[in-house]
Amino acid sequence: MSNITIAATAATMTSREVAELTGKGHFHVMRDIRAMLGELSLEEGGYIQNWRHPQNGQSYEEFALPKDLTITLVSGYSVAMRHRIVTRWQELEADAADPVKTLNDPSKLRQVLLGYTEKVLALEHQVEELAPKAEALDRLETGSDGSFCLTDAAKALQVPPRKFVARLQQMGWIYRRPMGSGWLAYQDRLTMGVMEHKVTTGDKSDGTEWTSTQVRVTAKGMARLALVIAKEPVSA
Repeated sequence: MSNITIAATAATMTSREVAELTGKGHFHVMRDIRAMLGELSLEEGGYIQNWRHPQNGQSYEEFALPKDLTITLVSGYSVAMRHRIVTRWQELEADAADPVKTLNDPSKLRQVLLGYTEKVLALEHQVEELAPKAEALDRLETGSDGSFCLTDAAKALQVPPRKFVARLQQMGWIYRRPMGSGWLAYQDRLTMGVMEHKVTTGDKSDGTEWTSTQVRVTAKGMARLALVIAKEPVSA
């Protein structure tokens, strides 16, 4: 008689679920996660994944976090929000500790199978789409010390400049200060080396000094953005 072994997988909580449990917008949760990962010097690639919308079939990015990072993320949220997250984690850990329980629950089993199927399909699609670009992107990331202003970066990536800037803002790469006219990069993006600030100074006619700060995309940032845009193209 053969035995069936069910391996317990490490439980994770997605940014989308965090948003639902806390009542925060998913965009804001994604922003908070990126800021947290930046401060912890952790790469996004180890936690980001694609989620397919059940109605329009399009794929969107979301994060899948282990327990320690989820608790770290919500440490600054309200008590009620933290309580909902902790309660949900207890449920996830109970399911992970008893995989047979999942098999006996048709709805949970279906959810798990659909999740694995979507991940496999997404990975296969990414390999087919990104493999031809890998060598070129690697050269761009490691072989260039230059950087691009936002307009030149948009042109290089074949994206309309205004929509490119909007995408960077949506992704939590750049922001504007209140009453400010120019864009600035978030500190975590500067720390990751995907953005930089070019500071220019000069003398005014009255003898004082003027200063101008321009946000620029580094070669490493261009490589990252090329992959993001390949997965989620920006409409013309």
